Amino acid sequence: MRAAPTILHLDMDAFFAAAEQAAKPSLRGKPVVVGGLGPRGVVATASYEARRFGVHSAMPMGQARRLAPNAAYLVPRFAFYRSISEQVMELLGRLSPLVEPLSLDEAFVDLEAGGLADDGASARAVGELLRADILATTGLTGSVGLAGSKMIAKIASEEAKPDGLVLIEPGTERELLGPRSVRILPGVGPATGEHLRRAGMTTVSDLAEAGEDELVRLLGRAHGASLHRMAQGYDDRPVVAERDAKSVSVEDTFDVDLHDRVRIRTEVERLAERCVARLRASGHSGRTIVLKVRRYDFSTLTRSETLRGPTDDPVVVREAAGRLLEAVDTTGGVRLLGVGVSGLADYTQEDLFAQAETEGERERVGASAAASGGGGGAGAVGSASAASAGGAVPEESASGGAAVERRWAPGHDVRHAVHGAGWVQGSGVGRVTVRFEEPWSAPGRVRTFSVDDPELEPSEPLPLVRGECRAGA
Repeated sequence: MRAAPTILHLDMDAFFAAAEQAAKPSLRGKPVVVGGLGPRGVVATASYEARRFGVHSAMPMGQARRLAPNAAYLVPRFAFYRSISEQVMELLGRLSPLVEPLSLDEAFVDLEAGGLADDGASARAVGELLRADILATTGLTGSVGLAGSKMIAKIASEEAKPDGLVLIEPGTERELLGPRSVRILPGVGPATGEHLRRAGMTTVSDLAEAGEDELVRLLGRAHGASLHRMAQGYDDRPVVAERDAKSVSVEDTFDVDLHDRVRIRTEVERLAERCVARLRASGHSGRTIVLKVRRYDFSTLTRSETLRGPTDDPVVVREAAGRLLEAVDTTGGVRLLGVGVSGLADYTQEDLFAQAETEGERERVGASAAASGGGGGAGAVGSASAASAGGAVPEESASGGAAVERRWAPGHDVRHAVHGAGWVQGSGVGRVTVRFEEPWSAPGRVRTFSVDDPELEPSEPLPLVRGECRAGA
């Protein structure tokens, strides 16, 4: 515990939804829900306007639609959110060498290590300047908590929401925590909370009064002792600048169970490509490939294969995932698929045998494509990517046959040759509806086109702050 409130916790306000509102003038001040839009989708983030209807993160999307039927429901744009997160993390890095990101929109900062604050007044000044810099750089707001420990700083940022700053002076922790629910403490989820409630402990002061021995008896040595210390306001966890990633993975839940074995294989290959993209973005390679399959009856199977050395080659990962799939019985249907890579390294020491096999496979594919007139291979990959991202124009199928209609994902960016930049409001029955507006414009007009309109195409997101757009031009 510190004598000065020099640990800062930043939490961006309703991050995904706020980013969408900032990018889309017509949605500002209106309920926005971001998440999976299928019948099995869940809410990733809800705007504060949507939260007034009872919508919250991790809620089934069907329930959210019943609570807020008139909200805007959008598919996440994680690359867009990640680019904003990088801007925010860069601002935090200017404050201190010790920045501990928890997610795209949340991080701890040790202001003492940065030499910028040594008391409450200087810490508050740094926090207010940070909030102003974030707003100027991204157009979004964040809430800041300042305290002498990570636990209290996080509680303070929650109290500051939305768009505020709360500083809790060291020495006042027990008074602050005492009347609060036990659920406010880290590590107390629904199950532990219910267990404590049955033992007659519902507030933090109840835990402090119960004593360490009683909590150890109820929860075990490690958890009980830790919880007793936190109930008294003690938290000496340091801000850790680097967190070692143990694995990288991606997964998809399908609206309708998949039965076709070829479709399942295609989805696994698509997931492998996404996983490798994320792996490379993190600067890692890995040697263990993991396949996750959740079947129609909710039973979940995992299979893994360890290579002779770490890799970040998409073909190697894709082929390994395919081999793992061959050993899984998908009879009855599949509701979820996932591909992951573990055993991470900061460099690539490619398995020479796997690499040789990969090069040989590429040569065979190239020879086959040349013999058939150059179609097959690239078309198959393009179709898989289009199906996952939601596209704009028909793609030739992997077999070179009839065109496959690509879907337009609600909320995603597009550009029209005549009308300029816009975003997809919805699509169906061969039509796509687009609202044409930019982050710095007034709410724009809505127009409808055929899904295969040659003048309409997917686009990269526009920056939220206009000056950034000019600087990058």
